[in-house]
This record gives sequence, structure tokens and C-alpha cells, in this order.
Amino acid sequence: MECCRHSSTLEGRMCLERRRRPVNNVKRRCAVTVETIFCDFRFLNLAGASFSLLCKTAFSMPKTSSDTLWDLAAAEVRRRESEDGYAERNMAVERTVFLMGSKAGGKTSILFRCLDRDEPSKPTLALEYTFGRRARGHNIPKDIAHIWELGGGTALSDLVQIPITSANLKFLSVILVVDLSKPNDLWGTTEKLLQTTQAHLEKAFSGAQKAQAAKPAANHPSSIPSAARVLPTDYPDKELISPFPVPLLIIGSKYDVFQDFDSDKKKLIAQMLRFVAHSYAASLIFTSIKSVSLMSKTKTYFSHLAFDLDRVKTVSTDLTKPLIIPAGSDSFSQIGSPCTTDVNITSLHAKNPKDLWKKICERVFPQESIREQQDLKDPAKDPQYKEPQIDAMRAQKDQELEQYKRNAAKTWQGMHLET
Repeated sequence: MECCRHSSTLEGRMCLERRRRPVNNVKRRCAVTVETIFCDFRFLNLAGASFSLLCKTAFSMPKTSSDTLWDLAAAEVRRRESEDGYAERNMAVERTVFLMGSKAGGKTSILFRCLDRDEPSKPTLALEYTFGRRARGHNIPKDIAHIWELGGGTALSDLVQIPITSANLKFLSVILVVDLSKPNDLWGTTEKLLQTTQAHLEKAFSGAQKAQAAKPAANHPSSIPSAARVLPTDYPDKELISPFPVPLLIIGSKYDVFQDFDSDKKKLIAQMLRFVAHSYAASLIFTSIKSVSLMSKTKTYFSHLAFDLDRVKTVSTDLTKPLIIPAGSDSFSQIGSPCTTDVNITSLHAKNPKDLWKKICERVFPQESIREQQDLKDPAKDPQYKEPQIDAMRAQKDQELEQYKRNAAKTWQGMHLET
């Protein structure tokens, strides 16, 4: 027979294997034979040298009376998948955290505490970068957190395009720090920064999708990034909210000052921030660098975003205590309608709940520093970034430039008179 003449070869051994050992009942019902298994392996892209190696491994492995070629091949696939999974688990993971918020709101101080850095904080110059590392175990590369901090409040919001790229969208998260001691700037800062960041995130997601669509189908990843976060089916008010494109944490800083506010004012601010956080499917926590316990909880939230550690499961909505509300733990029914007697809600003619909250906050907490919140025409004159020596040299050059302009003007006037 043909298969007997090739019994010394790999092909002959496979033919003999097919004749000697029938498949089990399940495979018989599916009309599966060793010959069709050969086709299955080719379908799984285990052709050529890879298939030959797999078959050699299968025939060299110790067999029991119940082993078939399929059993041996399946065991080999499981072994390789286990090795790949082990290698993936032991690879360093790099995540990106983008920190923004109120001007002089304590962002850097909070960041240093979360990174266990005992050093004085300085005003952030435009956009600054730092990083944190954490070891998961012995002889395992450390995970890295790339941290970008935006300074200047809303003045330099256009710089969000630098830390947000299509390359880091998969492991990107955003932290918004709002100064609770300045309620007049809360809504303006929150709205401006979140809208600007969300717009650029959606642009980055769109660019990533177009780039992947342009690649050959074989090179497409298993999942294409989407600007819409997928929430659990039981997420509260799922149909009424618009999740932020990436995980978002809102931190209310300077709680030590906020806790001395009037109770009605505190309740309205707390309601407003809870509404914003829940609308974006974000977590919310109030903190103070003067409180060890609050900073410990804040650090846990930060570590969850930066290193994928477990976050705080505690929920606190008591207005007499700092708010601690993980994403998915709140609802519009629990937040309630705006609690204020200073404004007639029916007279505001709001288009939607968000517009209602905006108008109420602008009425109760009028913006006192509109000029400061407008984009700076000349950031070099911002006192936050003053450098005495550089500023002195700049002033001297400005004077020389003005003198040059005056001399040039006189020269042109003289030339005009001569003609």
C-alpha cells in the first residue's frame, strides 16, 4: 500500500496513525479524522516548518493508549499559550496620567505625595513631565507611569494635545484637580478643561481608527479603539450620561479650607461636583495635603490609574465629611436637584440639566476673575512664570527694540523730506 511504502517517513507515520487509532465518539459524530485535523492545523496557520515541528513534537511525546494526534497537538498549543501568557504577565506596562486643574490648586503637591517624594513643590511652568515606577515582584521589570502636569489653569489648555496621542490612548487616564477654596472659579475651570480635553481625545481616537483602517486586514488588532467607553449594563443612569473617553478622576483640593464654609454653600458645591462626576462616569474625592488619611485615600486612587492597583471601595456622600465616590457609586436621584434659595430655578430657562447647573453656579458664585481665565495674549508677562534675570534681559531688549523703531522712523521721515 502507498502508506506502507512511506511508513518510515513522517507522512507514512501519520497515515498509519490514521488507520490504527480511530477518533473518539465526539470526533466520530463530527466526522473528524486525523486527516481533517491536518487541514485544521493548516487553517490555524500552523503550516510549513511550524506544522512540521508540531508533528515531530507530537510523535516524540510519550503516548498513552488514549492519546491521539489531536490530543497531543492540543496539549502543545496549551503549553505555548501558557508560555506566552507568562511572558505577557511579566512584561513592564507603561501608562500615562494627565494631571490638570485650577491654577495654584495644589496639583504638584498632591502629585508629590502620591509619588512619595519629599520635596517642596514649585509653580508648574506650562507643561511638565515626570514619571513613577513600581515593582510588581522579584525579577520582574517595573511598571512605569508617565505623568504630565498642565499648569496655568485654563490659560494653557491648548497644550493638552502634547500628552494625549493616539499611541497612549489604551493606557491613558485624566485627573482634574479643582480648588474647593475658590468656588467662583469651579465651574469655569471644570467646563473649560474637560471640554478641551474631551475634544482632543475624540480627535486622537478618530485618528487612531483611520490609521488602523488604512493597514492591511491581517495587521488589524483584535479591537479598534473607540471614543465611547463601554459601561457595565447595571451602571446607574447609563442612558442619561456621556462617559468621558478615558478614565477620569476629579479631586477637590484644599478641603481644610472648604470645610469651614457655610453649610448651604458646601452642599451646593458638593452637589455640583457630584453631578459633573456622575455625568462623565468619573470618580470624585475631596482631599487636603494637611490630612494624612485623605492623602492616603487619594494616593490609592492615583495608584489605581497609574499602576492598575485596587482602588478604594469606600463610599462617602455625607456632607459633614469629605466626599469619596468611586465611579458607578452615585446616581442623579441620590444627588437631587440644586439646593439653593438664592435663585429661582424656573426663571433660568435651562436647556438641559447641565445648563441648569451652570446657570445656578454662575448666579450663586459669580466669576470674579474673568480676565485671569481668558487666554493670556503674552504668557511671558504672567507673574506665575517670572524669572528676575531673564525678565531683566527681556526688558533691556524690549527697550533696545523700541529705540531701534524710533530711529528707523526718523530715518524714513528724513528720506521722505529729501524727496
